[in-house]
Amino acid sequence: MYRFSASSKRHLASCDERLQRVFNKVIQHYDCTIICGHRGKAAQTLAFEGGKSQVQWPNSKHNSLPSRAVDVMPFPLDWFDYQRAAHFAGYVLGIAQGMGIRLRWGGDWDRDGAMTDHQFIDYPHFELMDD
Repeated sequence: MYRFSASSKRHLASCDERLQRVFNKVIQHYDCTIICGHRGKAAQTLAFEGGKSQVQWPNSKHNSLPSRAVDVMPFPLDWFDYQRAAHFAGYVLGIAQGMGIRLRWGGDWDRDGAMTDHQFIDYPHFELMDD
């Protein structure tokens, strides 16, 4: 069984309890690292200006507290292994669905199963669907 680092635990603790439940289940069978949960104004501005977010403060789901979005990647990190990121996302989405939690992944914003029909790709991003 895998475990989160102290940093991952800290980031995940800033997230909605549903995201915490999903990723605490995921880590039991799939090694991953939590990169970001809640983002304050300065961090969101940096993410936007750096092209890592399409929205400015306070419009990201990362900006709420608790955060309604989390950035997670399989461990060890390889930012350019897109197939592995997609495999991981499928695992996460399956776990969430089994728990009755609706998530959207940044590699398939419209949730149609096609990853080639989006201008902005954010493989680490998972967010709660609005109820």
